[in-house]
Amino acid sequence: MTSPLVSVIIPTHNRAHCIRRAVASVMQQTYRHYELIVVDDCSTDATQETLQEYAGSCRVLKMPVRSGPAAARNKGIAAAQGALIAFLDSDDAWLPEKLAAQVQFFMSHPDCAVCQTDEIWIRNGVRVNPMKKHSKHSGWIFEQCLPLCIVSPSAVMLHRRVFDTVGVFDESMPACEDYDLWLRISVRYAMYLIRKPLVIKYGGHSDQQSRTVPHLDRWRIYALCKLLASGLLTPDQYRAAHRELERKCHVYGTGCMKHGRQEEGLRYLKLPTQYKQRGDKTAGYEPYVIP
Repeated sequence: MTSPLVSVIIPTHNRAHCIRRAVASVMQQTYRHYELIVVDDCSTDATQETLQEYAGSCRVLKMPVRSGPAAARNKGIAAAQGALIAFLDSDDAWLPEKLAAQVQFFMSHPDCAVCQTDEIWIRNGVRVNPMKKHSKHSGWIFEQCLPLCIVSPSAVMLHRRVFDTVGVFDESMPACEDYDLWLRISVRYAMYLIRKPLVIKYGGHSDQQSRTVPHLDRWRIYALCKLLASGLLTPDQYRAAHRELERKCHVYGTGCMKHGRQEEGLRYLKLPTQYKQRGDKTAGYEPYVIP
């Protein structure tokens, strides 16, 4: 692959106010061998009109019904023709060297399947420093991925063959679908970090998932249960995932109890016993289904 095609996928919903910035940041890349796919998840604002400005420069796909970011990204993956896949959230932007740096990294590390870059964080128009818990790691980072999502979709590039191995985004999850995917990937692949901030990650706006989907830890718990039931984990990985399940269920279950949701709280407090630590026997349980 002297100059591999990179498929850039931008999912969007009602982001007319910022989609132009995201698309422009792709078109300003120094690496030119890419295709740009924007997947509109049934926007009702001026997103479609805005995207018409880029006719001929990007392919716009429309979801038939509102389906969420997981389904939108999956539609883009299915349509992509590149050997390499890169995602960009529609409220984020790239610096011009982002694609070039990652393609060069893959060329220099032919055994690598996944890499991400560092980021610049902007919150409500002000640059902020990520907290220590959000620090990115490089290599075999499965255990570091367990507490919370430390891999950003906008920063990742990966070989499309990875999806053949681990599957795509879980469309049943309205949130934390990226946390779920990175766990499945980090079990099987090293995920490398280019220690250069090449993504501008904007936050603080009202339509972020952290503000629109309540009780996000429920979906992280669901992802952990899926993983524990998968049969893919080594004994050490199983023990680490089970410890994190216990911690999250204790925090969430206790919170439910404090807010008068006794039945729900007890259910989560008891949940880890369904996934006992069993040495080298790591398969057999059905994943917990969130009601």
